[in-house]
Amino acid sequence: MLGLIIVAILGGMAVLYRQSSTGTGLDLPSKLSDKLDKLWEVAQDSLREKKYLRAEKALLTILRVDERNATAYNRLGILYAKQQAYKDAIECFEIAQSLEPSASSLHNVGLIYYETESYDKAALAFEQALAMEDDLAARHIAYAKVQEKLGHDKKMIESLEKAVDIDRIPQTLTILADAYERVDENDLSLKLREEAARMIIPQGKPKRIIQPRKVM
Repeated sequence: MLGLIIVAILGGMAVLYRQSSTGTGLDLPSKLSDKLDKLWEVAQDSLREKKYLRAEKALLTILRVDERNATAYNRLGILYAKQQAYKDAIECFEIAQSLEPSASSLHNVGLIYYETESYDKAALAFEQALAMEDDLAARHIAYAKVQEKLGHDKKMIESLEKAVDIDRIPQTLTILADAYERVDENDLSLKLREEAARMIIPQGKPKRIIQPRKVM
């Protein structure tokens, strides 16, 4: 779960590095700037290819030049999380959050606390993330999972209902239907499952069977 949610939220974010000359009176030498751009490419390609040691070296090199680069700390946190080095991952996300507050950093911290079964800390991190950005269904679903672990069924249902309000698709409907079933709201569960099924196969429209093409 951890890897999938993190990638779903952050995987598409384009990472660029530009050294600001504001307030310094100096321009970064073009050769160094080009090298840093190369390092970003190496880090991103290596993460995609699961070459974690290479990605780590590239990100640490970037941070030696720009120690306040929140994006690099976020990427490093994702890298450590993928390797289940959760303590290091949390430290990176917390540094990123202190440098550049964002819902993504807080959400990632929550995911790691969830993975390590620190559910109270996970709930707090998710609540802080939602306070900053509450228009993503994935954030509400993650918070609901924590509430389920804590035995707070009412909060779990409320959070999943918000997720469905934001993104009413078969996947979110099914998750909420499962939750209704767990609290014995079987009629509501059935209604949502029927709605999800209609979205997948529109009512009155038979499933089309595609005949295999003949090989000439």
